[in-house]
Amino acid sequence: MGKTTFSRLLALKLSMKHIDLGELVKRENLICGMDEVRGTLIMDSEKVTERLNKLVSESNQDVLIDGHYAVDVVVADTVFMVFVLRRAPDELKEFMEKRGFTEGELWENLAAEILDVCLFDAVKVCGFDKVCEIDMSGKEIKEGVEEAISILKEKRQCQVGIVDWLGNLEREGRLYDFFKS
Repeated sequence: MGKTTFSRLLALKLSMKHIDLGELVKRENLICGMDEVRGTLIMDSEKVTERLNKLVSESNQDVLIDGHYAVDVVVADTVFMVFVLRRAPDELKEFMEKRGFTEGELWENLAAEILDVCLFDAVKVCGFDKVCEIDMSGKEIKEGVEEAISILKEKRQCQVGIVDWLGNLEREGRLYDFFKS
């Protein structure tokens, strides 16, 4: 999907500090265990929240936080806006296969995209007024970044509910093609 590339470019264009949560957790060992099934580290939410608060308060510029679970570790009152990047399941599958995702990662991420998991979590934590979806299907990263900047400059409306992958796949009779284990 290019979330980190998107975030880095957006931060650069807006002269913001960029924090990649995945890198931060690994670099500063902010973990509390290992998910043996997924083969991934489990972040220590309290430590990450504490560290982020310190980094943000020490920064002399606005901060862009990049990561699936950012809304789980940032105080909602401090959030200005959340961009949830979306991508059509077929494109996402192709992208993830090219990047060498394991079968488990692939199907888990596809299910999360189809079921709006990141969008739901962002709205639940930050509210509809702070969450904007950007459909990256068929777009280059630069196009998505320009869309985000237009939203921030209030030249374009922030929207939630712009895609319905679940409904689309169901209407096409392809929903079960994307729910494998």
